Amino acid sequence: MTRGVLADFLRKRREALSPAEAGVPYGTRRRTPGLRRDEVAVLANMSTVYYERLERGRAPTPSAAMLAGIAGALRLSSDEREYLYLLAGQAAPARAATDTADPGLLAVMRACAPTTPAFICDDLGTVVAQNSLNVALFDRFTGLPGWEGNLVWRWFTDRHWRHVLEPPEQHTDAGRAYVADLRAVVAQRDEPASRALLAALLAASDEFAAMWDEHRVAALHCTGKVVHDQRVGRLELECAVVASQDGHQRLLILHPVAGTGTTERLASLVSMVRG
Repeated sequence: MTRGVLADFLRKRREALSPAEAGVPYGTRRRTPGLRRDEVAVLANMSTVYYERLERGRAPTPSAAMLAGIAGALRLSSDEREYLYLLAGQAAPARAATDTADPGLLAVMRACAPTTPAFICDDLGTVVAQNSLNVALFDRFTGLPGWEGNLVWRWFTDRHWRHVLEPPEQHTDAGRAYVADLRAVVAQRDEPASRALLAALLAASDEFAAMWDEHRVAALHCTGKVVHDQRVGRLELECAVVASQDGHQRLLILHPVAGTGTTERLASLVSMVRG
């Protein structure tokens, strides 16, 4: 634990937090506008003596429960909360995921809509938003029941969709990439949703179970794709991945490979979709 830095951080955050923001009566005997140490201790459900020792850099390492109490008492932001845990030498609990598309990613996806297929998924692979070209090429994923809107589930349970997305020679590597990324995410998000998806995949797919046992761990990378669309023909696409600020969502953009005719074929597909 970096005790001096932790002590300084706690003191500065306490001094910057007004009683009104913390829900504490202001009273009449305040020498500074911020909270007092005893008030933070009460809000954090710990002894005043222990909190005072923390601010002096002399306390034992706080437990995860104490850190959670301090973060709540000082009204720390998500970034400040993670920093607090880091200073105390502990892993911060995962930030809560959401099924609402990140506004920044959504704006980029919509800007791509006229020419480029794109979609947004959470870190478990569940699609939360698609533009019209993505739907036209890969079918609708949003709003489907159960795990049907999850990319990893669809990959290991829907052979037809797998062949639409990737050529057969890339299936093994693509499957391993999905599994390695999911293993990393499950380790970070030990929560009911991630455990339920893992259990469902292990029960539904022997292929997934075998790849899971390989214990590969890696962040998801998006390779180039060749899609054979019955309406417009061969589409050669490069993939770019953009993460949301909190890391819980990803925007995947499939842009045309220059010089392949894909741009023109996508334009024809756009006309069909609009028509």
